[in-house]
Amino acid sequence: MKATIALKALASWVLVLIVAIINGVLREEMFVPALGASGGLIASGVILSCCVFLVAFIAAPWYGRLTSLQYWRIGLVWLLLTLFFEFGFGRFVQHKDWAELFQAYTFSGGNLWPIVLVATLVAPRLAAKLRDRA
Repeated sequence: MKATIALKALASWVLVLIVAIINGVLREEMFVPALGASGGLIASGVILSCCVFLVAFIAAPWYGRLTSLQYWRIGLVWLLLTLFFEFGFGRFVQHKDWAELFQAYTFSGGNLWPIVLVATLVAPRLAAKLRDRA
């Protein structure tokens, strides 16, 4: 991946991160109180997946015309950055144990985090295809 594309992918992912943090605050402050724990997790997961796709859709023209493989690589970079952030923040800032961290990767209690991760991987390629960029 060229350096300029990598920097653009990183900048786009930072926007995804900001949106995810806002989504998490909304989940805890609005969705869970209004919909219950399970409903709040489901709403948050659906909204975050849509927001990730929206960022990818907006960013697609910014990258320029790329190959399908390059868009898949952007998705992979987004996914890896997300995983590193989640495990790093959870482990070293929130001091969660590994079992607690891995609990987020199940569908228990309405948790859609695994679907959000899949959306993160495929969003750049899907957005590029819809925008006829790849």
